[in-house]
Amino acid sequence: MAPTKLLLRGGRVVDPANRVDTTADLLIEGERIAAVGDRLSASGAEVVEADGQIVFPGFIDLHVHLRSPGREEKETVATGTRAAAKGGFTTICAMANTEPPADNRPVVEFLLAEARRSAVVNVLPIGAVTKGLAGESLADIGELKAAGVVALSDDGRSIMNAHLMRRALEYAKMFELPIISHAEDTTLSAGGVMHEGLVSLKQGVQGIPSTSEAVMAGRDLLLAEATGARLHLAHVSARETVDLIRAAKGRGVAVTAEVTPHHLALTDESLHDYAPNYKMNPPLRSEGDRAALRAALRDGVLDTIATDHAPHTQAEKDRDLEAAPFGVIGLETAVAVLLTVLVKPGLLSLTQLAAALSWQPARALGIPRGTLSPGAVADVTVVDPGRAWQATAETFESKSLNSPFIGWALHGGVTEVFLGGRRIVHTGEVVTP
Repeated sequence: MAPTKLLLRGGRVVDPANRVDTTADLLIEGERIAAVGDRLSASGAEVVEADGQIVFPGFIDLHVHLRSPGREEKETVATGTRAAAKGGFTTICAMANTEPPADNRPVVEFLLAEARRSAVVNVLPIGAVTKGLAGESLADIGELKAAGVVALSDDGRSIMNAHLMRRALEYAKMFELPIISHAEDTTLSAGGVMHEGLVSLKQGVQGIPSTSEAVMAGRDLLLAEATGARLHLAHVSARETVDLIRAAKGRGVAVTAEVTPHHLALTDESLHDYAPNYKMNPPLRSEGDRAALRAALRDGVLDTIATDHAPHTQAEKDRDLEAAPFGVIGLETAVAVLLTVLVKPGLLSLTQLAAALSWQPARALGIPRGTLSPGAVADVTVVDPGRAWQATAETFESKSLNSPFIGWALHGGVTEVFLGGRRIVHTGEVVTP
């Protein structure tokens, strides 16, 4: 059981929701944050010395594939949430492209029951937009909302029918749910395995043009504007998409957008040796695209960072580049990769990082998380910015190993995580069975 009182003493508290970035104590009483301030009383409290470490609101990932039900050889709710906890995430959103897909109430209820049984962190289900993810007819959105979904998405597949997408946005608005759009014009991307550019030309493989994303993003932004619905654009990868989002926000469109750690850290140059662990959809793009994503994250055009954690078996990823499936894991390396490639070089502040991983995802979903305000649920992540470690297969809690960051020397590691005041990670290791 969690102690009645717990004091994190002397850490650097970074809470963008309250514009706090200061050395302070943080007091937890029961499941709630009681106070943040100087020299708080530790009477009767378990004390955690946080000097030299950073105390963040628990991180929230809007985009995770848990593979359950149906593909448990890749990931389970237990292994996926252990990976999330180890990476500092206290809440994750499970995408609907399971087998069977989460397009009906029983599948959503199955996931929630499995989460109650075996999850280490909060699991919020995302329901499918269309039946069978087929893009032909709408799922019963009212039934999905009643079952407990927090958003709708056919992620992994694009809804090519514009009329259907418009209807989906109208219904989603009625039920106060955002739609998470996988923006891809499959008539432009069909057959592609990596970004269309000089590298794909040199490699002699078919490319996926940036316009395949931007064309669909532009359509969905216009439909969101017309309907007044909430739209969230998943895994933005192209500078053209960034420009469209910036313009839409300027017009007052209710849009939020995410970017992944791998699109912020890597480019299509990583595929020079055809390694399938660098194959994802949307693909790693050019240096110009990466620079545009980084600038948009700093400027707030891109609101959130999400991992798009997509586990696959080793046998699947060991195929050649054309045959291997799209997707990489990312829950356990996300924070360290971002600290290493963006924060350490001064390209992103800790406040900006914290906002993109906590407060902004909570706002996108409209959930009361992502803050260290007194009275808030005590979801807290503590990070040691000086911890140096190497990502290896042995470090992962995930059932799959398809990470592009294996072998990387990383700076910054999660040390402690508290979920509702209960410790789930201690000295970097998951402690909840």
